Amino acid sequence: MTTETTFASLGLAEPIMRAIADAGYTTPTPIQAQAIPQVLAGGDLLAAAQTGTGKTAGFTLPILHHLSTRAAAAPRPGRPRCLILVPTRELAAQVEESVKTYGKYLSLTSMVMFGGVNINPQLKALKSRVDILVATPGRLLDHMGQKTIDLSGVEILVLDEADRMLDMGFIRDIKKVLAVLPRQRQNLLFSATFSDEIRTLANGLLHNPKSVEVARRNTTVEVIEQSMHRVPQAHKRDLLAHLIRHHDWQQVLVFTRTKHGANKLAEKLIKDGITAAAIHGNKSQSARTKALASFKDGSVRVLVATDIAARGIDIDQLPQVVNFELPNVAEDYVHRIGRTGRAGSTGSALSLVDDEEMSYLRDIEKLIKRSIVRVEIEPGFVPPAKADLMSDERPPRPPQGRGGPRQGQGAGRGQPGGRNASGRAPQGKPATAGAKPAASRGAAPNSPAQPRQPRPQAALFSSKPGTRGH
Repeated sequence: MTTETTFASLGLAEPIMRAIADAGYTTPTPIQAQAIPQVLAGGDLLAAAQTGTGKTAGFTLPILHHLSTRAAAAPRPGRPRCLILVPTRELAAQVEESVKTYGKYLSLTSMVMFGGVNINPQLKALKSRVDILVATPGRLLDHMGQKTIDLSGVEILVLDEADRMLDMGFIRDIKKVLAVLPRQRQNLLFSATFSDEIRTLANGLLHNPKSVEVARRNTTVEVIEQSMHRVPQAHKRDLLAHLIRHHDWQQVLVFTRTKHGANKLAEKLIKDGITAAAIHGNKSQSARTKALASFKDGSVRVLVATDIAARGIDIDQLPQVVNFELPNVAEDYVHRIGRTGRAGSTGSALSLVDDEEMSYLRDIEKLIKRSIVRVEIEPGFVPPAKADLMSDERPPRPPQGRGGPRQGQGAGRGQPGGRNASGRAPQGKPATAGAKPAASRGAAPNSPAQPRQPRPQAALFSSKPGTRGH
């Protein structure tokens, strides 16, 4: 594809082109320019793109075209024609909003399905026609177990952020879903990287796939200004409050390593007169939705998030990201700072690093192949007295690398009191009721974005699906 590629040249149906025009776009991003023709051709696709590249529209647009230009084989209520699997609730809501945005002039229907909310509205929706289903694995398995959904009519399967789903332990859930899907179908696997684990998954799932990769693995977004302050852990909270006031930051996304740390930091900022909210896996879906909406509309200046909870956050022109603590896995740094500097806009990423985190900093710099600028703390910052630091001890980190639990994930699958990232409660414990998330902004073709982190997998599949019909 050349840089002159336009949406008009891709052959999308007129109602879809109208919706794209309404959103104000004429030129596809590189991943869209390469992926859309491949999906329209009907074959399987393995696509990799870094965060902020617009890959959500890269598959939603051609899927809408396919489903709107050919009739369903045997339409029935609760029998979707397209299944899009994603790792988190926020991402599910974002993808379905993209489907609604670009399918608004079509007669196709869609729904989003995830845990952490009352299942009854989903049961009601499944009694009507559903063409496109966006789901997290846990809640989808719940419906499969209750026989409230029929997956025998799936023509197109999308695994979005497949590497993150592997890392979060969803491979068994995915295999259970694949077992009930028609053998003849089109498969689209989207990932932020082409890791060895993703290639293993692709070899078992995809049939003679085309391959698209628009960015080198682990490259950072060049438009992001990266810097760090060397500061003791006990001084970080006060320094962050000072920086927010000193620089008059009005919208800051702050990453912490743990859920407890996110709560404590948000409470500290509020105490200092700075509006803040925390978002993590222990929060109810309604609380997460409210916090994100308040951050987007400016009524909350600081959103404190763990890595998992931040998935699916897509905010136009987010100016500032702060790593309150460096991630245990270097690649997660790239995902974090990718929340800013989207769609060609500039952004700034600041890390607060204490002595114990210097080894993590070196790993990050080795990964991104550049040094992060060391910046001296402004003279106006006065560290708190020792008496104020007694409660600032932090829990020990898990072993460096991929061996321990992921940052911010806490208890998860198989762990007492945990809830997995799809919102599914542990067996024997009901899911917490909540509201459907508000529509996520930034679903336009030039702005969707998302990331990940694989972990080693054994042989994921023993055989390939049968011949595809597309």
